[in-house]
This record gives sequence, structure tokens and C-alpha cells, in this order.
Amino acid sequence: MAKDDPRKTHADTVYDLLLGQLMNGTFSPGAALNIPTLAREFDVSQTPIREALARLEHTGLVRREALRGYFVAPLFSEVELDKLMEARLVLEPALALEAGRRVTPEFLARLVVPIDNLLRMSESQVIRSFRDYWSADEEFHRLIAEQSANPFLDGAYRSLGGQVQRFRLFVKLGSADARFAAAEHRQIYDAFVARAPEAAADQMRHHIDSARLRARSDRQAIHADESPPGGR
Repeated sequence: MAKDDPRKTHADTVYDLLLGQLMNGTFSPGAALNIPTLAREFDVSQTPIREALARLEHTGLVRREALRGYFVAPLFSEVELDKLMEARLVLEPALALEAGRRVTPEFLARLVVPIDNLLRMSESQVIRSFRDYWSADEEFHRLIAEQSANPFLDGAYRSLGGQVQRFRLFVKLGSADARFAAAEHRQIYDAFVARAPEAAADQMRHHIDSARLRARSDRQAIHADESPPGGR
């Protein structure tokens, strides 16, 4: 296992590799993450594997079960999905409202980058990894949280971070969702450009509601694909 950045520890490198595998669908939801097997795969001792898995546990993507080890987090249930989106509907419009009161040219310049990246992904004929999609989506929402200049709201958003990543990971979002998300992000951005914080909050609320509906549709498609022929 090579390290491109000399400042990175083995645990840092393993963390990045495992995160990439989780996001690219290498592991199925609920799959066991065997430490000796991963150590052999990455050609490292078991110590950096354990450290990386412990960090991933904090993201919500990995779970540790006493006496059994680490497992990939399971799919969200319908109830969990609704509860997560309810939390986002409380928090993220408030973040957009506060960010809209503090718009700067520098903020707008940074915010348009992940929008353009999402749009390019949705229009490209080249198959891209889910990680590219999620990175652009996360960057957009993270920048708004930071611009709110409210450390308590920002901290609350960050505390949801792992669960939001888990949501993105297991609803199997693709290029079609990237197109919708890019358009919805652009509407939020346009409200910021217009210096209309209330409108930015409203557009954020619409975006999260739409994401919830798309997630439900994706979940139904996943369940349909997994059902045996003739099954119920």
C-alpha cells in the first residue's frame, strides 16, 4: 500500500481506501468487515485497520457489534429515512437563512463549483463513481453550513454528517438524481445571488423534500429488484 502524501499515517490511508470502497459499493449493506482480511488486502498490520474502522464508525457508515466485530451499516428503514429528513428540514433551511444574510462574492464563487460539478456529472456519458456525486453534493451543503456563521447550527449539521452520508450511500443515487440536485442547488444559489435569505430557506426546504421523495422511489426500486420472481 503506497502513501501519496508523506504526512499521512497508515490509518489515514486505510481510512481513505475503505471510505472509497464503501461509497463505490464494494461492500453490501450489513456485510462483515474482517480485520485480518483487510490487513492482508492493504498489506498493513491490523492496528491501522482497527483505527480506520473506529473512525468510520463515527461517520455512521460502519457499526461495531460487541464480540462480533465491524459491519457495514444496514439500509435505512422507511422510518429512519423519514426521521433523518425531518431533522434536515428543521436544520438546513435555518442554515440557508443565516447564510443568506451573510452572502459574499467569495461565498458565491465557492458555492457555484459543486453545482457545476453536479451538472457535468449528470450530462456526461462517462460512468462516474458515486463518490464523485456525493462529494459535490456534500460540498454544497457544507459550504452553506459554514457560511451561516453560527457554530451551534453548523455543529448540529456536522453531527448529522455520517447519517447523511449513509443516506447518500444506500439509496443508490445516480446521474438522474445529480441532474435534479444540480437544478435544485442552482435555485438555492440564485436566491443567495438575489440576497433573498427567506427564499433561500424556502428553496432548501423544497430541495430536501424532493430528495426525500426520490429516496423513497429509489428504495422501492431496490426492494423490487431484490424480490424473488413471483414473490410478494
